[in-house]
Amino acid sequence: MNSEAKKTLRRLVIAVPLMFAFGFALVPLYDVFCEVTGINGKVFQSENADKLVIEEGRPLGLQFISTNNENMPWTFEPSEKVMTISTGKYYTATFYVKNTTDKKMTAQAVPSVAPSNAAAHLKKLECFCFEQQELAPGEEALLPVKLLVSNELPEAIENIILSYTIFDITEYDDEALAHHDHKDHHEMEH
Repeated sequence: MNSEAKKTLRRLVIAVPLMFAFGFALVPLYDVFCEVTGINGKVFQSENADKLVIEEGRPLGLQFISTNNENMPWTFEPSEKVMTISTGKYYTATFYVKNTTDKKMTAQAVPSVAPSNAAAHLKKLECFCFEQQELAPGEEALLPVKLLVSNELPEAIENIILSYTIFDITEYDDEALAHHDHKDHHEMEH
């Protein structure tokens, strides 16, 4: 092996674990970024949401979007893509999730709201995004989100899009990764 190939190999040995670690750090980094900047409509649980419940609210369209982060093999989709709701009332929506792999995995969903100025008026009493979701191989579940949109939502906003991206945050042990990498390498040779 020539010196140029050795240099490249050394760089790869360092770069690959760093990229892998960065992938795991993305979810907490995203949380901190959204909390500090308020960008991307990150929604947090509200403790005073009961004060926002009213008799007569105005109608509002609520659209749900689900996205799988790259390398996340699960099935993940909203039970209903669109709901018509009223401001000032609680509603529960669900997302269907299934672990399509043959190994136990852990996931974390990260929410986003559009338009971003609607985020301050969207209150969640319960959300699957508050906790990690662990599913056994082939296991499926309906994950709830209980929410309320404040009647103080600006009149110009007639529709809100609530989007969730699901990330694989499973802690893989080194042996499983080595076996997986060896298997991929072995398959590439054939």
